[in-house]
Amino acid sequence: MELYGLLPFVFCVPSDRDHYSGLSRCARFRPFSETLIKRQTENGQRRLTMDVNNNERIMDTLIAMLNDLMWGAVLIYLLIGVGIFFTFRLGFIQIRHFGHMFSVLKNSRKSDNAGISSFQALCTSLAARVGTGNLAGVAVAIYLGGPGAIFWMWLIAFIGMATAFVESTLAQLYKVKDEDGNYRGGPAYYMEKGLGMRWMGVLFSLCLILAFGLVFNAVQANSISLAMKVAFGIPDWVSGLALVALSGLIIFGGIRGIARFAELVVPFMALAYILLALVIVAMNITELPHVFMLIIKSAFGIEQAGSGALGYAISQAMINGIKRGLFSNEAGMGSAPNAAATATPYPPHPASQGYVQMLGVFMDTIVICSCTAAIILMSGQFEPGSGVTGVELTQRALSSQIGSGGNIFIAAAIFFFAFTSIVANYSYAETNLVFLEHNHKGGLMLFRVFVLGMVMFGAVGELPIVWAMADVSMGLMAIVNLVAILLLSSVAIKLAKDYNDQLRLGKVPTFDANKYPEIRSQLEEGIWDNPTKK
Repeated sequence: MELYGLLPFVFCVPSDRDHYSGLSRCARFRPFSETLIKRQTENGQRRLTMDVNNNERIMDTLIAMLNDLMWGAVLIYLLIGVGIFFTFRLGFIQIRHFGHMFSVLKNSRKSDNAGISSFQALCTSLAARVGTGNLAGVAVAIYLGGPGAIFWMWLIAFIGMATAFVESTLAQLYKVKDEDGNYRGGPAYYMEKGLGMRWMGVLFSLCLILAFGLVFNAVQANSISLAMKVAFGIPDWVSGLALVALSGLIIFGGIRGIARFAELVVPFMALAYILLALVIVAMNITELPHVFMLIIKSAFGIEQAGSGALGYAISQAMINGIKRGLFSNEAGMGSAPNAAATATPYPPHPASQGYVQMLGVFMDTIVICSCTAAIILMSGQFEPGSGVTGVELTQRALSSQIGSGGNIFIAAAIFFFAFTSIVANYSYAETNLVFLEHNHKGGLMLFRVFVLGMVMFGAVGELPIVWAMADVSMGLMAIVNLVAILLLSSVAIKLAKDYNDQLRLGKVPTFDANKYPEIRSQLEEGIWDNPTKK
């Protein structure tokens, strides 16, 4: 301790309000004492500020290191490995039953008092999957990894379809009814019921609530407010208030309200974007073979082979394509199963939701991300090293094709893509709040207020460290989910075989839990007793 920190107490403790006899003797030391106290306070504040700044830098560094380790060295390889494992174990289900992904939607609008329809579940999961990453993320992947990144994005979506089948099938199998009689389910539920590990489900739920329920909604709101400001000059706070009002109208309607909203909006926004991309492809149809060959050559570094940069070119295309594909379609992350579990499936079998959510991965990455890639690569606006990337690159590419209206269209697309993600992300978080048994009216109301608060906060401000923590949270969530579905892989494979055997015999696949007593004992009573009557 420094000496001047003790001096005021040595020379004079009492003040003139104290009734000590030493008043007159101490009074003459007061100016010196006050000067020392002031100096000590200033130095203390300076040291405190330095400590806070140092702590923030240390925290930023630690979180960045953890993110790099988790996403760079663990998750990418784990997601790829799990996807390849299930692709082989399910006999390349995404190829053999590709057509069935679409035919299963024929009767997908059926629902009952307990569950939403399969089509609504698909639209809800697409609402969460299709966000600003489909516009900005694809552009970033092309800029950093070259056109070849698109090939690797397609490949990771292909193997991810098998993972999506497994996690959504398990979510549908282990679903429960909440106190209002609505279906709930997801990774947290199959961790508890299928593995008997509630602690794992609690960890998963907490991570999902933080990432999807709070922080990612702030990120989406930030994207919307920025787009509205650039395109129309709307102040951030106005966009924030409008988003809070619109989001509140929908999320206070509960899961069914969100499903109805997604059913109406998602097909409209997806079709509008796909049609625009098709128009641009038609306008540049002679360039299509060249663009396709450019993607293939860039993916394998054919054009760079002569310059000695073959290995680097391939690695950059592969890394950026795989990362963007994984972040976009969310296969294996454990998010979409929360929507899959809320459905009343038709055919009445858990595996039917697996097929539906496989289609979700296909639509997100193979279709919508490819639309963005086509718009960029056919525009001639992509210039390596130019610094133009993200949404700006997509906007420039579109404007070069359809004029100044391109900026307005992209702003509108960002609004719809990001806004639907906000409400779908909330629905995932609500399901996990129910799992944690905090779904009483007071707790649910408080959580909704927090969600809307984060939407407003995201629209007007930034807090990068919180967003980085959400990346850690999502990474941990994905690792836990991937471990769980590997442990439950035999169950998912049994269900797939049961479904496909019935389909091969010309039957409507129907799940009979009595055929699998080891599984039946893990299920909630009454959920699968009479599936044909549900």
